[in-house]
Amino acid sequence: MKPIYILLLIAIYFGLLMLISYFTGKSDSNAAFFKAENKAPWYLVAFGMIGASLSGVTFISVPGWVEDSQFSYMQVVLGFVFGYLVIAFVLLPIYYKLNVTSIYEYLNHRFGKNSYKTGALFFFISRIIGSSFRLFLVAAVLQHFVFDAWGIPFFITVIISIVLIWLYTAKGGMKTIVWTDTLQTLFMLISVGATIYVIASELNWGVADFFTAEELEPYTQMFFTDDVLSERYFWKSFIGGIFITICMTGLDQDMMQKSLACKNLKEAQKNVLSYSMVFVPVNILFLLLGAMLFIYAEKIGMLIPDRADLLFPEIALNGNIGLSIGIIFLVGLIASAYSSADSALTALTTSFCVDFLNIEEKEAKTQKSLRKKVHIGISILMILVIVAFNYFLDSSVIDLLYKAASYTYGPLLGLFAFGIFTKWKIYDKWVLPIALAAAGITFFLGQIPPEKLGGYHFNYELLVINGLLTFLGLILIRRK
Repeated sequence: MKPIYILLLIAIYFGLLMLISYFTGKSDSNAAFFKAENKAPWYLVAFGMIGASLSGVTFISVPGWVEDSQFSYMQVVLGFVFGYLVIAFVLLPIYYKLNVTSIYEYLNHRFGKNSYKTGALFFFISRIIGSSFRLFLVAAVLQHFVFDAWGIPFFITVIISIVLIWLYTAKGGMKTIVWTDTLQTLFMLISVGATIYVIASELNWGVADFFTAEELEPYTQMFFTDDVLSERYFWKSFIGGIFITICMTGLDQDMMQKSLACKNLKEAQKNVLSYSMVFVPVNILFLLLGAMLFIYAEKIGMLIPDRADLLFPEIALNGNIGLSIGIIFLVGLIASAYSSADSALTALTTSFCVDFLNIEEKEAKTQKSLRKKVHIGISILMILVIVAFNYFLDSSVIDLLYKAASYTYGPLLGLFAFGIFTKWKIYDKWVLPIALAAAGITFFLGQIPPEKLGGYHFNYELLVINGLLTFLGLILIRRK
């Protein structure tokens, strides 16, 4: 697919997003930017959160992960479902009761200012890393298939990507994102379904072949229960999935800000429960697509890229299966990537304004200009982090994303768990050292070679260990 066609497609796509921004961003108020004036329909929020939860990482990296991990990712996804129940019936009632703009305001109510700032800081680090991971993958694809041909450096590709997001979120914020994410989720799901159909046609598969084809057998093992030392062991993945969801959704301002935009608690709970039910079948589709891509690559004699994340774009854009599949892929890629990145930029802006700058205490006339300056500043920071990733990443992005979450979300897990499940007060000034120590010890554990642990491979249970260490540390600094 010629690079000029790709750029034309991107231009048309973002023209549509800018049109939505024009109609939804007319008020340009902080109430609309932060919480969509609490008027967002829950069904639109739920549908849009599918795309925001999956993101460009799932769209590209999950299919590329199938060769090494088969369908073991579903063990994690099943854990996600139980995590959503905790979010709906434990966390959301707390947030709505306190009527917070930033969910970390809960820590201020429960413990004090230092705990509040510590929680917000760890979210900020977590979301900057996570969102940059996601956008890095998309920028790398555009660089490889478009901008390299024109000699444009990677950092320019990143700047273009971030500027486009900034343009359509600058005014409406969350009010715009509720609608753009709905559209982008629709495009993403259509893209996956259409790609599966086209690849199945190329393989001469009918509906029955999805369940009986011998070529699928090497890729479709879902449950791994034999080796407790393995990083793919079922209970590690399942329990890790529960806590990944609680942390990366329920304790994450980005994801919760959408739920807080709903009219009331009941509608927010409907939102979380409804999109959690869709999550399992959607992820099965992505894994099935991954297996089909490897089967198709073998059929046509295509070499698997060194970075398996690039297999899907390589087949879609250079696999000799027609222009239509390239267009379908690009629409899905852009939609999945930016449905996550736009809300992240808005959430980071919200958190920095509310949690660190105390924007709600400022004079009304300065609040809007301050928000806009922060929005620009966060955009620049994301550009710098994504460019840095280009020099350090060398494995599956989704695997790295969850490993990074183990180190950065663990203190949030410990803080919220301690606040919800105990009645103790703490010496607030010691919270940041406790959180840093827990994250540091967890990171050290994650670096220990498996051979020194009798062959044991740490995986997502590091997140639980991190949260537990934080919890135990808070016990040590409790007040009598």
